[in-house]
Amino acid sequence: MSLDLNAMSRSELKQLRKDVDKALSTLEKRERKAAIAAAEEAAAKHGFSLSDLSGSAPKGKAAPKNPPKYRNSEDATQTWSGRGRKPDWIKAAEAAGTDLSTFEI
Repeated sequence: MSLDLNAMSRSELKQLRKDVDKALSTLEKRERKAAIAAAEEAAAKHGFSLSDLSGSAPKGKAAPKNPPKYRNSEDATQTWSGRGRKPDWIKAAEAAGTDLSTFEI
C-alpha cells in the first residue's frame, strides 16, 4: 500500500491521521488482551493465577489510605486521620479546652 502524501490535501491528511490513531488504539487494545491471556495461560500451567504472581490486590478493594486516629466521643461515626484540616468537632473541642489526646482511638 503506497500513499502519495504530497498529493493529499490538508483535510485528507488530517482524516488519515485520525484513522491511523484509531487503528493504533484498537491494535494496542487487541495486543494487550492477547498478552494478558498468554500471561494468564502461562501462570495457570504452573498452578497460579496472574494476580497471585503479580501480588496485586483484587480491583475494587483498596485499603484505606489513612486510617482514623481520632474519634468523636459524642458521635462515633465522626473520625479523623490527623491529616489535613481539622474537622469542626475537633476545633470546637479544642476551643472548649479539651486535649486532642482524649479523642485518640
